[in-house]
Amino acid sequence: MPPLTSSRGENWFLWGRSRVLCGLLAAALATPAAPLAAQVNLPALGDAGAEDLSVGQERRLGEQIMREVFRDPAYLDDPVLLEYVQSIWRPLVAEARRRGDIEPGVDRQLSWDTFLVRDRSVNAFALPGGWVGVHLGLISLTGSADELASVMAHELSHVSQRHIARSVGNAQRVSLLGLGAMILGILAAGRSSNPDVASAAIAGGQAAAQQGQLNFSRDMEREADRIGFGLLRGAGFDPRGMSAMFEKLDAANRINDGSAFPYLRSHPLTVERTSEARSRTLLEAGGPPGSTLLHALMQARARVLMDDAVDHLRRLAAPQALPESAPLADRLAQGYAAALANSRLRQAAAAERWLAEARGLAGRISAGPAQTWAHAVGMVLTLAEAELRLAAGQAQQAAALVTALSEGDDSSRPARMLAADAAWAMAHATPAAAAAIARPMVESLQTWVAVRPRDALAWRHLAELSTLAGLPLRAIRAAGEERYALGDLGGAIDRLRAARRQPAPAGSQDFIELSIIDARLRDIEGQRRQLEQEARAARGGRQDGGEGRGGEGR
Repeated sequence: MPPLTSSRGENWFLWGRSRVLCGLLAAALATPAAPLAAQVNLPALGDAGAEDLSVGQERRLGEQIMREVFRDPAYLDDPVLLEYVQSIWRPLVAEARRRGDIEPGVDRQLSWDTFLVRDRSVNAFALPGGWVGVHLGLISLTGSADELASVMAHELSHVSQRHIARSVGNAQRVSLLGLGAMILGILAAGRSSNPDVASAAIAGGQAAAQQGQLNFSRDMEREADRIGFGLLRGAGFDPRGMSAMFEKLDAANRINDGSAFPYLRSHPLTVERTSEARSRTLLEAGGPPGSTLLHALMQARARVLMDDAVDHLRRLAAPQALPESAPLADRLAQGYAAALANSRLRQAAAAERWLAEARGLAGRISAGPAQTWAHAVGMVLTLAEAELRLAAGQAQQAAALVTALSEGDDSSRPARMLAADAAWAMAHATPAAAAAIARPMVESLQTWVAVRPRDALAWRHLAELSTLAGLPLRAIRAAGEERYALGDLGGAIDRLRAARRQPAPAGSQDFIELSIIDARLRDIEGQRRQLEQEARAARGGRQDGGEGRGGEGR
């Protein structure tokens, strides 16, 4: 705000402005008062705050945001890395449910899911609707699964405690406080010949409003730390990972991070938060041994995938050799990263050489805590070999590798998606046998998506392979389901309508497929009509001047 002057005209301007602001304040305060009982029984910090933003509103807001996220090029669905992140996320959510941090009504409506962002910055964030995003840069910074789990537990606590919903209501209350203080300052300007008094009052009101919002955010951060710490311990992670992560972030905060650490700005580290995290671990004996070797591989994978620049890949593809005395995890991660980077640079021989070195290092895993993760490390390296074979045009060898991995365990999503990639490559390489190659994988994927209907990547593979298998109706339906899983209702409807325009089905299987398409089309069209009605109602509420509940999204 520009400095006030002592001119008579300025005072008249301020007085006129105060009348307008007083009218706005009166309109805002004219909303029906809450019952006395509701005023006496003040909500705890972690309560839902339904009067601020209902669970249904939060879910719809989250779905709207995620539709934009899915379209963003930075959104990444890497099955290997995502499965690892979700293996950390799922126990935390289960523990939150067990502890009662997630209320049943909230649990049923929110997604409770996590996703990856291809970005080298150190960041993680909670979105409305139960979604938590993790940047690859954060994974590359963490030194263990426990450290990564501490960040995810913190973000999960923001969701389970409905902090986003409460922030909306608090922002409204704080804005009224600031508005009232500004009005008092303007009225003082009309009565006083010294405009500096008014300037001080207005500035003080703005500062009070900002401090109120800041204090509310700090309370949320402390609560998320406290609840997240309990989740870590109950989910089987070492709770000392939280203090270790704080120490890393604190060290990064001492230098100019050049926008590489946005997590520090959205979650500012204070001496109080850091000391509380450390004090909580003083009496902790420590959790079970963490997956240091497996996490090192995931660190390396994140570093390769977070930047497609050729210079970045070349640095990882030809690293400086580590000495024999270096930790096994560091050497294993270096070989794995170099193999992946060389493969992406189409340097097949170098990729195979580095992967062979990583396999040799994995063979040194001896009995003890590390042996617990030997099988998981071996699976990651086998998947890497299949990726290398596929990139080198050796689809049949890649298929054999992932088939061996799936024997006795068909729940591995990375193996299933790689098998689909290999089947597609083999079918394209031999057009005469394309249908015979594709059909078994089509049936496998159909079983997969029947249990996991939100797996957009699986639906995409199913659409591609169904086309090669000569199943046009199934292909178009799968393409529509992929769009639906990504939140694109219009795209899903367009594809399902296109399936209805196909020639009359020739067999009983096509009739079944067409019946499913009809049912799904009616369902998705109904969902879109409901969203359109809600959007019209929201627009109507804003046009009618509803300042209270209609303004919470602004």
